[in-house]
Amino acid sequence: MKTISVLGSTGSIGTQTLDVVEAYPDRFQVGALVANRHWELLAEQARKFRPRAVAIGDESFYPQLKDALSGCEVEVLAGEAGVIEVASRKDADIVLSALVGVAGLRPTVAALEAGKPIALANKETLVVGGELVTALAKKQNVPLLPVDSEHSAIFQSIRGRGLQAVKRIMLTASGGPFRTVPADKLAAMTAAEALQHPTWNMGAKITVDSSSLMNKGFEVLEAMHLFEVGLDQIDIWVHPQSIVHSMVEFWDGSVIAQMGPPDMRTPIQYALGYPDCLTHSWQTLSVQHCRSLTFEEPRWDDFPCLSYAFEAGRRGGTMPCCLNAANEVAVAAFLAGKITFGSIPKVLRQAMDQHTPLDSPSLEVLSQTDAEVRRLASEYVRQLAK
Repeated sequence: MKTISVLGSTGSIGTQTLDVVEAYPDRFQVGALVANRHWELLAEQARKFRPRAVAIGDESFYPQLKDALSGCEVEVLAGEAGVIEVASRKDADIVLSALVGVAGLRPTVAALEAGKPIALANKETLVVGGELVTALAKKQNVPLLPVDSEHSAIFQSIRGRGLQAVKRIMLTASGGPFRTVPADKLAAMTAAEALQHPTWNMGAKITVDSSSLMNKGFEVLEAMHLFEVGLDQIDIWVHPQSIVHSMVEFWDGSVIAQMGPPDMRTPIQYALGYPDCLTHSWQTLSVQHCRSLTFEEPRWDDFPCLSYAFEAGRRGGTMPCCLNAANEVAVAAFLAGKITFGSIPKVLRQAMDQHTPLDSPSLEVLSQTDAEVRRLASEYVRQLAK
């Protein structure tokens, strides 16, 4: 029986994680749940799964959550300190990190410092603090188990061969909702259109990132850290059907691809059950899924966020942190109707051009960089919105 702490339990990955837990009552139990703002769903989950503790990141919702769970034997915490306390609880066997954005970094670090294996669905943790996080995981001798479908596919493909055998990684990308939109129409695409992902059901932030290919750029940086490969060893192949989740080419010329229907519960189950292979199948791959599998090059010029990620990764230091902070500001402004889709890469470019990166940053330096870039990016957003 594994006790699981779920950071980001009310989001898309978090709710699907609880689906997996519910499917294996003899293997998994919930030790703790964390959400940022959605206290009502968090309370509902707590009443159902009976964790020992819950935490709400936004302290203003603490009274409502506390009241909703009165009479339940559940400890209720709030704020960043509460989230970190829950993330580092001794009774957890594994921590699934699925908080959205850079908010997942400190709790994930706290869990690693407590010696907890991490099932990582928060890619920004490695985008922003990749060097720090991977070094800490090695020091504590605990695994970082990827939950993103692409990285889970790579992890599965290299199992039994080792990283030294990897020549090249081919990260697949659906291309997002704007894959076939003409270049001259992209800038005017709306948030409602961006949220219509053709194959995956994800949260708003990640879906917008998919529409700009920023999500794939972040996954490149995540793969670089997880699998200890250079950026020149990572290719992007646009694969609209989302059946081949990624491929690995080995030095002997062989290529292994991991395939399956687009269902995040499969990689979640793989990470939680590792190293065991669990028996539940959420969807079965069929001939119908595979009748037409196509691949194409990304439209680099039309979706510049992807190349910005490679640029940030090559520079290293605090530059990926800068990129992420600017993107979080830009996406929030786009979803709020303050800027156009075409303004997202403008905000990123402005932030990267103004940023002087620092090498080997500490957690404090990363926090300072994040705050400063957010301030500058927010000011630029206000100028664009005039």
